[in-house]
Amino acid sequence: MNTTTKSHDDNNNIVWHSHSVTKEQRSQQKQQQPCVLWFTGLSGAGKSTVAGALEHKLLSLGYHTYLLDGDNVRHGLCKDLGFSAQDRRENIRRIGEVATLMADSGLIVLSAFISPYREERQLVRDLLPQGEFIEVFVDTPLAECEKRDPKGLYKKARAGEIKQFTGIDAEYQAPLQPEIHLAADSHNINELVEQCIDALRSQSIIT
Repeated sequence: MNTTTKSHDDNNNIVWHSHSVTKEQRSQQKQQQPCVLWFTGLSGAGKSTVAGALEHKLLSLGYHTYLLDGDNVRHGLCKDLGFSAQDRRENIRRIGEVATLMADSGLIVLSAFISPYREERQLVRDLLPQGEFIEVFVDTPLAECEKRDPKGLYKKARAGEIKQFTGIDAEYQAPLQPEIHLAADSHNINELVEQCIDALRSQSIIT
């Protein structure tokens, strides 16, 4: 059986195709400014909960959205990846590329991932035009995350059953200047959603 190995020359034969329907036209059709809302924070911080509630709010206001969730992506797009540093970086790279394509379609994309390293989040930011990457820091203290522990992961990490768990024996690098900073140790999801809505309006993402 013949096998082929992809070489650098193969990449040189791939050319980006510009479509006749533009991003601006797709955005105008949806009457919204596309962007990627990147929710980051510790496991159990409430990223998916806030992102899901915000998506419902945006839907009720007539906006076109899509929510990318960490566990869901691991079931499909990234099911071949483990949790090594290299695989985690590749996980974020793939998600960033998908989110960028979705934003190109005119959508407001909500993305909820721990994404613990600033360098990886910057990698995604660099894929998007200025102003279209909105970092949302779901800032919940480690003690509160452990108290919630919805998946029992912190308990396993403390028992040594999970190695390199973010916040326990692996570092989490908090955003230095997030576009939206949510003090999410409170359980008032509606207040956090309204804070996001206010920020999106101030940045002219929504009206």
